[in-house]
Amino acid sequence: MKRISGSRRAFTAGTLSLAAVLAGGLVAATPAAAQNYPSKPITIVVPFPAGGTTDILARIVGQGLSKELGQPVVIDNRGGAGGNIGGALAAKAPADGYTLFMGTVGTNAINAALYKKMPFDHIKDFQPLSRVAMVPNLLVAHPAQPFKTVKELIAYAKANPGKLNFASSGNGTSIHLSGELFKTMAGVDMVHVPYKGSAPAVTDLIGGQVAIMFDNMPSAIQHVRTGKLKPIAVTTAKRSPELPDVPTIAEAGVPGYDATSWFGLFTTAGTPAPVVAKVHGALMKVLADAEVKKQIAGQGGEPIAEKPEQFAQFIAAETAKWAKVVKASGASLD
Repeated sequence: MKRISGSRRAFTAGTLSLAAVLAGGLVAATPAAAQNYPSKPITIVVPFPAGGTTDILARIVGQGLSKELGQPVVIDNRGGAGGNIGGALAAKAPADGYTLFMGTVGTNAINAALYKKMPFDHIKDFQPLSRVAMVPNLLVAHPAQPFKTVKELIAYAKANPGKLNFASSGNGTSIHLSGELFKTMAGVDMVHVPYKGSAPAVTDLIGGQVAIMFDNMPSAIQHVRTGKLKPIAVTTAKRSPELPDVPTIAEAGVPGYDATSWFGLFTTAGTPAPVVAKVHGALMKVLADAEVKKQIAGQGGEPIAEKPEQFAQFIAAETAKWAKVVKASGASLD
């Protein structure tokens, strides 16, 4: 773990104060750092393979940042270990603003409770910039599966305990825990099949190797529209405007069910304040762009733009929320 300036103080349990965020990289740096930045290409580390939601959003944002900052933005896909491989790479990168990280609810909230040993500290090692999007997960099935509704799926799973499997983009991801939450609340026995990203999981789902998946909507919606996958329900409390005829899991048979994925941009903790401010300013312009908003919404996501301290406070709340879900599910990984 890298050292930050001596003025940085430890975060109190369950909170991320504005003062702590500022001490993590938004103060005490020379204006020259921002004036010369960026003078070379910028990398966005994506902790999952190409083709999944994290990758899709990173490419949308990366293209915009390249225009705003005047330098190429390279996407570096580093999948594996529920996002921890890419997270560790980004966390240990030089604190100069040239390595950004497209984090997720998994890498920057869930994994800390799920994994017994983490290769990075999701709070201390990263400087939050802003959420990029809130995304519902979509419960989809291979068209050949004998159920079309949540109630029919539950009935089938109860009649065939342990025979129905569900794919995910990796252990500890929101896709995985959406399934675990469903198992707990619906009282069914399903087998989890983890992959190293959403794209390979969806490929096997389309091929019939697995039965269902609680996939992020951006990587699943295109296959629903072409008929390759069968939509069952969305995981959020409200229906998605992109699929208004698809019910929520809560209204379709599991009252109270609600699981939402989020994705946000980070840089390495200790990055000079002027550089953080410059990247954040560019990101706000990108997220305010009408075409970018349209692209994110077209993928089933809700665009989000916020201040670093707001994002930090959100992460604190999400960390506490998902720790409870992980504990209730009994899930634990080495």
